[in-house]
Amino acid sequence: MSLNVKLAIFMGILILPCVAVHEYVHAWTASKLGDWSSRRFGRMTLDPRPHIDKFGTLFLPGILLVIWAAGAFPPVFAYAKPQLVNTNSFRKPVRDTVWYALSGPVANLALAVAFGFGLRALGSFGATFGVFLYAGLIVNVFLCVFNLMPIPGLDGAKLLALVLPPRARQLYERADEYLPLFILVVFFLLAGPLLGIVKILGNALCRLIVGQDCLP
Repeated sequence: MSLNVKLAIFMGILILPCVAVHEYVHAWTASKLGDWSSRRFGRMTLDPRPHIDKFGTLFLPGILLVIWAAGAFPPVFAYAKPQLVNTNSFRKPVRDTVWYALSGPVANLALAVAFGFGLRALGSFGATFGVFLYAGLIVNVFLCVFNLMPIPGLDGAKLLALVLPPRARQLYERADEYLPLFILVVFFLLAGPLLGIVKILGNALCRLIVGQDCLP
């Protein structure tokens, strides 16, 4: 079995629990900041099932992993159903929205560091367990960086919305519901520029974590 196929299989195994951790931390953070909406609707859980979006959590990463196994290397990305969060319930809405938006990517960064330290301790990318750890590193680096892109529906858009004028912010936030369309445009029409930025930032993280690029 080729390395690409092994990586695709392990990334497929890991991506759903890693998305669940991302969403759990968002819900936990929201509850600590004063909004319990996500918890009341069952999203403060590490069980992946309440977080699954058929397109974003199953179809999209499935297609990307097939492409990866075939020898091309798009960012392996997945997203969950939108969290129901009322930022007006936060104690300090602007500041706390920043903490809320960053909490999910930071959770994936922490997982990437954990997988990276495992790789450093193992000292090898070639053994089967090394490939597993490498897959975990790649998945979480992609989830961290891609979620910070200013695409409506992702965490980066929540940060950008805070600095927009009120009317533009309202329109931008309403665009969240079109996240699947934006993702299709990004991956299949604007793949070059944005995905290039994702890989550059991702490899910068990889160099900090394991001392070398990890994204092809």
